[in-house]
Amino acid sequence: MQEGKGLKKLENVGMNGAGLFRGLCTRIKAKRFRLKRRGKVVLLGVSSVIISGALFQKQLNSLFDNLQTTDDVFEAERENARALYIYANNSKCSEDCKKSLSLGIDDCTCQDVKKKRVWFPWVQSHSHNRWTLLRLAQSNDHNVRLMGVEALSKQTDWCDSDYLEIAQACDARTLIGLARSPETDLRFFLPPPKLPYVEESLEDQFRKLLSALPNEGIDKCTSYFTSTALQEGKHADADDKGGLWCFGGNGLAFTQSLSSAPDEKVEQFCLQALSSHSKILSHCEQIVEHGGLQMLLRASYERSRSLKIQRIVARIIGNIAVCPNLAENIVQAGWVTILAGWLRSNDFALASHAARALANLDTDFGTKKYQPGVYLYHPQFRSSEPVYADIVFVHGLLGGAFKTWRQQDTASPNLMQTESDTESDDPYTHCWPKDWLAKDCPNIRVVAVDYTTYLSEWAPKCPYEAERRSLSVRAAEMLEKLYKTGLGNRPIIWVGHSMGGLLIKQMLTSAYKSPYTDLRKVATNTRGIALYSAPHKGAPLAAYSQQAKLILNPSVEVQELCQDSEMLQRLHRDFKEMMFDLGVPLLSFGEKQSMDIGMNVKTLIVPKESSDPGFGEYHAIDVNHLDICKPKNKESSLYKLLQGFVNDCVPQNLVENILEANIPDEYVFPDL
Repeated sequence: MQEGKGLKKLENVGMNGAGLFRGLCTRIKAKRFRLKRRGKVVLLGVSSVIISGALFQKQLNSLFDNLQTTDDVFEAERENARALYIYANNSKCSEDCKKSLSLGIDDCTCQDVKKKRVWFPWVQSHSHNRWTLLRLAQSNDHNVRLMGVEALSKQTDWCDSDYLEIAQACDARTLIGLARSPETDLRFFLPPPKLPYVEESLEDQFRKLLSALPNEGIDKCTSYFTSTALQEGKHADADDKGGLWCFGGNGLAFTQSLSSAPDEKVEQFCLQALSSHSKILSHCEQIVEHGGLQMLLRASYERSRSLKIQRIVARIIGNIAVCPNLAENIVQAGWVTILAGWLRSNDFALASHAARALANLDTDFGTKKYQPGVYLYHPQFRSSEPVYADIVFVHGLLGGAFKTWRQQDTASPNLMQTESDTESDDPYTHCWPKDWLAKDCPNIRVVAVDYTTYLSEWAPKCPYEAERRSLSVRAAEMLEKLYKTGLGNRPIIWVGHSMGGLLIKQMLTSAYKSPYTDLRKVATNTRGIALYSAPHKGAPLAAYSQQAKLILNPSVEVQELCQDSEMLQRLHRDFKEMMFDLGVPLLSFGEKQSMDIGMNVKTLIVPKESSDPGFGEYHAIDVNHLDICKPKNKESSLYKLLQGFVNDCVPQNLVENILEANIPDEYVFPDL
């Protein structure tokens, strides 16, 4: 019995142990499941971190690879380079290497082109790798190209061979952009191609070129200049003429005395004829076709000491650059190198001609063309600053875009302008709108027009087409040229001296009455006008010339300045009506000093009765007619009043036009 109970108890104990074992196993399995599930989660997290880190490291390595310096790029091209000058479209660089540049491949070899895409162009623009920067400058993206050219232009610590390699690989668009960048090292530019030897003199070459140009369907002055250069040659009198009626100034434009070498004078006369032809687009193509670019290059070499010839040559190149299909010819002829140097010249006129030519070539930064007689004072280089307003300067009778707007000459006998004027240690400026106003009134484009005027019909270089020098015809031509520069798409402030004020009045009243909306915008977008001694009612000088008409033979310009003429009265009525309709402010200056016009005769060129328009703000200044637009320094009232006037006009336009988006972006950033 006891034995049975023991077995039964043992059986119960066994059953309980089995239950405990099964429970323990169940708990162990559950714990393992939970651990396994947690392990999967941890493993998944760790894997994600590892994969993400690997991808990040891969992209980081790719970025560093792109920024590393590679010395083997275009190695085959460098080894095969034998000539100093290589045209962009004739470069020996293989198509694979060219393709690699466009794809953004740094370590490019002709045998193995890695096809990968470049990331972060802004980061790469801070690289010092010349090939990385060149790739950006030649990108298909416009903004990336501008960034790349700017980055290239700031490289100043490369060795000569580095600049040479990039110069050989640059395309025309990049070269032009570098030429218009203010910090560019001139080692970026290759010397122009060597000119072939010719036995002919430069004069004979020019005559052959002029003979090959069309002689039909051209204006009378162009025909006159051409026939004179061809027929008279060395017997032609190319001297500038002056006389009693030069207002004590320098006379006509470019009147600095020349070398006495007769060949040089004849060449100037030929260049004058060629300049007239270059204003006709169809003739520009023929000039290039007959080797005119190479002849002009030879002239710049052989007459490197003649500023007058250099200026005429630069003006002709600027005229040819208006024709878009000739840009590549100008680049291949080596003119970008010459223009880049001239743009940095100390001679203001030469630099302005070069600035106009390069601006016309630089279609990647601006689409507008500066026609003959229209010059860009500021900005002459590329600039990332937005442009909110245009200021247009128009000179007067016997003036010029390169001499009217200079600082008052220190040798002038009339140095005192106002009692508040003080001495200044600032360097003398040949163009205060460029050197002073552009800095004191930021975010503006400063443009000037240049045209030829005469006091007597005895003196003009061209005796024909005097009617084209009338106020109405000249203003119409000037308005059309300014419109082609984009004038009218931004707020405008006009500044005129003497007869220039009348031209401004004629242009604006014509534009205001125009049936064409785009042209009418030139008037409706005008926000201010400043006039220095404008003869609203004529000038006594014109009356004197009429009294001695048979002797003086007054020019068309002088005849139109007769006091109280019907034409001037009608123009002033229309101008005043327009100003009140549009609410445009007017700032006027008048002279108080008489001026010596020769033979001990002194007179007020434009008295107060004529310089005061009868409305707006008027200031009489104790200077003569010649110095009324030439401030003594930046503290002169002639300048300070204009500066304040401009600043008063421009902020108002920022609110009215920029914020209301009335100005297209292409006219604000950065297209000039």
